[in-house]
Amino acid sequence: MFHMANRTFLYTIKNIKKYRKQKGYTQEQLSELANISTDYLSEIERGKKKPSIDTLDSIISALEIEPYMLFVNE
Repeated sequence: MFHMANRTFLYTIKNIKKYRKQKGYTQEQLSELANISTDYLSEIERGKKKPSIDTLDSIISALEIEPYMLFVNE
């Protein structure tokens, strides 16, 4: 059974990558703006790591988006 939490996680990683590309940022640029390592951001975008709330907040701030935008399937 596919749980809502898993679906939301998939939306989140898809949206991080989508908004990063919309801003024209490389992983290196976004990771610097969000104050996380490039390797960690790469692992998040590939679904290998689940970011903490603080990390998500840093990414949201760096992308200059509303928080809900990471969690919806558009």
